[in-house]
Amino acid sequence: MSIKKIDVMVTAFRDGFQSVFGARVFTEDFMPAVEAAKNAGISHFESGGGAMFQSPYFYSNEDSFKMMDRFREVVGPDVNLQTLARGVNVVGLESQSSDIIDLHAKLFKKHGVTTIRNFDALNDVNNLIYSGQCIKNAGLKHEVAITLMSLSPFWENIDYVHTPQFYIDTLRKILDAGIDYDTVCFKDASGTATPKTVYETIKMAKAMLPEGTHLRFHTHDTAGTGASCYEAAVRAGADGIDLSMAPVSGGTCQPDIITMWHALRGSEYDLGIDLEKIMEAEEIFKECMKDYFMPPEAKSVEPTIPFSPMPGGALTANTQMMRDNNTMGRYAEVIKAMGEVVKRGGFGTSVTPVSQFYFQQAYMNVMMGPWKKMTDGYGKMVLGYFGKTPIEPDPEIVKIAAEQLNLEPTTKTPLEIDDANPKKGIEAAKKALTEAGISDLSDENIFIAATCGGKGIDFLKGKAQVGVRKGNGEEKKAEVKKEDINSAKVSNYLVMINGKNYNVEVYDESADKGKNYSVNVK
Repeated sequence: MSIKKIDVMVTAFRDGFQSVFGARVFTEDFMPAVEAAKNAGISHFESGGGAMFQSPYFYSNEDSFKMMDRFREVVGPDVNLQTLARGVNVVGLESQSSDIIDLHAKLFKKHGVTTIRNFDALNDVNNLIYSGQCIKNAGLKHEVAITLMSLSPFWENIDYVHTPQFYIDTLRKILDAGIDYDTVCFKDASGTATPKTVYETIKMAKAMLPEGTHLRFHTHDTAGTGASCYEAAVRAGADGIDLSMAPVSGGTCQPDIITMWHALRGSEYDLGIDLEKIMEAEEIFKECMKDYFMPPEAKSVEPTIPFSPMPGGALTANTQMMRDNNTMGRYAEVIKAMGEVVKRGGFGTSVTPVSQFYFQQAYMNVMMGPWKKMTDGYGKMVLGYFGKTPIEPDPEIVKIAAEQLNLEPTTKTPLEIDDANPKKGIEAAKKALTEAGISDLSDENIFIAATCGGKGIDFLKGKAQVGVRKGNGEEKKAEVKKEDINSAKVSNYLVMINGKNYNVEVYDESADKGKNYSVNVK
């Protein structure tokens, strides 16, 4: 029996962190684990991009470019370091002008990146053409990606969108557009595509692409089907898959590399890993992260997630936000409300930034009443400002968005809109930096200002706040003063008992009959 080696990209230090900790980590805490994984033979890492670009500025008071430099320093010059880009949104939630998109590729090349995986959440190929060309022009490898998810079985009269044929038609558009690429990836950020859909999609893609094209698949284990989908992809002809490492594997993350090794054990497919060394590296990684607060929802399999669907890479970022705002008790309602938001919004894939738009709108619908407050991201999406959705959004929602945001629907591309916007681009970023009293107008600072806005400028001015949760999950923003309980500070937790979530508030000082008691959770 001939054995096919399957390439593994270890996602632990980007998607793993994003899926478990909302990407709120400190660089030096995990570098020993990166070194251990490298020493174990891993030669392909996801090392940044996605939320791991903004989060260091927003929550860790760290510079993402220095984190990228440190990553390259630790693994050496020959390892494939890959980052994630969101098409014309690059590494933020907002779309960017042409010069910032080009600067993104140049800076990531400068700071040690080998490959950029480039996707558009709406599968609007127009958003991949220029961004992909910038990646190639910078001397980087371009992995063009198509985004997947499943739809709720309770939704009727939806026959085409998010089917294998829909994905293959998107691939055909990519090829017809002449987009220059090195590898192709099908990316399921919510982990909700069925094994059958994955198998059929990869099988058809393999037949369509030129012989020798490296084809990858990416999923999460949020719904508990990650290993099954990976096996389906491999058997259909995928050449590479993305896997994580404990303690940031399984649940909202990718399946663990050891789990997948076991799933393929004895078959005609092999991951090419040294099992004992990987096990040793995982123990080192666990030790590195032992002080971090592990949100219980991050490690759970949620069988109902296909009805939302909520991607693993965005779930904990949003639950961390709800903890910040002391609203975690409404989490189940928000997830339930996402279904309608997805259905009426045009069925863009639930992956950042669109997944954030879905969650934010569902959150507002729960907290303020259905469609009483249209969020900026979701509203602009249904109006066409991020590109064309797979199908037309509900006309009623489009009307509400236009009225509340005071914007007209558009058919212009995001590049056309942003290139004409004087508030976007390199010159606008320079102006923002100068007005903030920052004289260093380096390319890095320009990019930080353009993609991270005010929080990025706060970092550059030394005013960034730290919001990394360790120990019992407390951090400065999570502490809420309660005037009626001795002004004690409160921390919010999601406690899971017999599969049911409970919202629990714990005060660091409790009062009873005039006496104060110190309270903590270990």
